Amino acid sequence: MKLTVIGSGSKGNCYILRDSEEALIIECGVPFDEVKKAMNYDLKTVCGILVTHEHKDHCKGVPDALTAGQEVFATKGTIDGLGIKSHRLNVITINVPFYVGNFKVIPFKVLHDAKEPCGFFIKHSECGNLLFITDTYYVPNRFANINNILIEANYCDMIIDEKLRISNKFVRDRVIQSHMSIKTCKVFLKSNDLTNVNNIVLIHLSDTKSDAKRFINEVEQQTGKNVFVAEKGMIIDINLTPF
Repeated sequence: MKLTVIGSGSKGNCYILRDSEEALIIECGVPFDEVKKAMNYDLKTVCGILVTHEHKDHCKGVPDALTAGQEVFATKGTIDGLGIKSHRLNVITINVPFYVGNFKVIPFKVLHDAKEPCGFFIKHSECGNLLFITDTYYVPNRFANINNILIEANYCDMIIDEKLRISNKFVRDRVIQSHMSIKTCKVFLKSNDLTNVNNIVLIHLSDTKSDAKRFINEVEQQTGKNVFVAEKGMIIDINLTPF
């Protein structure tokens, strides 16, 4: 299975998981034309779109996706926050599994300044168990038998303090109270069994408050796993086994 990064960060987030038969879109925070382009303008294999919350960098493409006939899955709070009416908006419930094509999805609660944000534990025969975590300052859950991880590493405490402690304390405090730092990301990874993990993809890095090379090195040294920072246009093999 391939993971294609359409966007990752405050300008827009969107990821596509696909094999030869179907594609699952996670987040739709970019213009939907960019998604169509990434799919070679053929949406027949798209089985659905998962949205974690209603902030524009995660959902701005949803109206056009709905117009294009795509099924969108989000919590009731997120759908209310979108302010859109459509029979293609599907309400999901925290901790209640559902299927999108052959993808089994379990939404779980995260901690962000949105109405009802969530993360996703996604199961598929090709990618195994994939964990998707973004826009949360902490994750209390622990997960078993993980094969691939996409996890937020938005900022570094030292960098954000240097840049914003005095000049813009409001923005600094808002980021700290709603996004995951590389420090918290590493604590989360250490708290979970990574024995079967093949890939760790760091997502939603801040353009100005992160250090991609440093983050990769730190997580690689801690985990011994393949570590990537999501960048627009990147394609990664996301499989159940390393080979």
